[in-house]
Amino acid sequence: MDNNFKMVAKTLFGFEELLAKELTQLGAVNVSEGVRNVQFEGDKGFMYKANMALRTAIKILMPIDSFKIKDEQDLYDKVYAMNWEPYLKPTGTLAIDATVHSAQFTHSQYIALKTKDAIVDKFRNTTGTRPNIDLRFPDLKLNVHIDGQMCTISLDTSGESLHKRGYKIATNIAPINEVLAAGLVMLSGWDGQSDFMDPMCGSGTILIEAAMIACNIPPNLMRNEFAFERWQNWDVELFETIETSLLNKTRDFHHKITGYDKSPSAVQKAIENVQNAHLEEFITVKHEDFFKTQKGGDNKLHMVFNPPYGERLDIDLEQFYADLGTTLKHGYPNTNAWFITSNLEALKHVGLRPSRKIKVMNAKLEARLVKYEMYEGSRKAKKQ
Repeated sequence: MDNNFKMVAKTLFGFEELLAKELTQLGAVNVSEGVRNVQFEGDKGFMYKANMALRTAIKILMPIDSFKIKDEQDLYDKVYAMNWEPYLKPTGTLAIDATVHSAQFTHSQYIALKTKDAIVDKFRNTTGTRPNIDLRFPDLKLNVHIDGQMCTISLDTSGESLHKRGYKIATNIAPINEVLAAGLVMLSGWDGQSDFMDPMCGSGTILIEAAMIACNIPPNLMRNEFAFERWQNWDVELFETIETSLLNKTRDFHHKITGYDKSPSAVQKAIENVQNAHLEEFITVKHEDFFKTQKGGDNKLHMVFNPPYGERLDIDLEQFYADLGTTLKHGYPNTNAWFITSNLEALKHVGLRPSRKIKVMNAKLEARLVKYEMYEGSRKAKKQ
């Protein structure tokens, strides 16, 4: 396993290109985009690095076998025939999750159960001892992926989803996923070369991800554990070497990152999360109603935010989006404002023309990341 092997990084819809670019910049080889995933190759050290450093990956899977299956018994037989000893001790613990895209195989839980039976029976019949199931902290986490009749068995190198960075101790009623937040900030072209603002910051996720991007801080440094740390070939010295080399690549940031929220409890949560991420020297959070604010100074401002959609929060959307447009137009010159919304009807009430629209998914909601360019003076004057 010290040579290069194939891996698959899973991501959110619309982030495939971002993730492929991240992987290439980190040093992956044979990078190719799929739908909600990117395939690549690297060695064991790179697997550690990918889990620590990728901002838009949800999971890193390592395929160990692939075969065609006719039915559930065929799946059982082929999994039973695999050699499991390099991956798991007979006294170890196991967890399996399955994803199924097939007309024939429809129950992912049953697929996971058959896979578990095959592995447990193999150990029991060959060693007299069997592994136990531990859904929370298993020694080995497996992913079974069935597409039609093709079955791929992969080791889950990450464990819990990589969006669980470890800095978030407090959330609100509609928190944004950390991977989604990082991806939106990256899609907006944020490069750390200007001031940044999230005017509706909630528990601070977009602010924190923006600061980590600006300072080139690996997003998953604060995680409690990756699944590979329980593997038999876990190499703590190699892991620490990779971690140190990533930390040596952090950079200075000389601008301001500001968050507003009109909810005092959200502001308090954001402050706690920022402190927990050790980013308070870069990020300031204030209790403000964005619609009553104006931009201070002439500096360029980069804005990314996630306004309420009306899905879980009860607001007058038409008025809200109209106020959004008015505030940006009159209070925020020299600003690139990006926000995500799944309410395409409400966008019409902003009263400004977006210069870009990017299709993304927020959980199961189809959404758009839209960009509004606010110039100094009028747009016509800018063009002349």
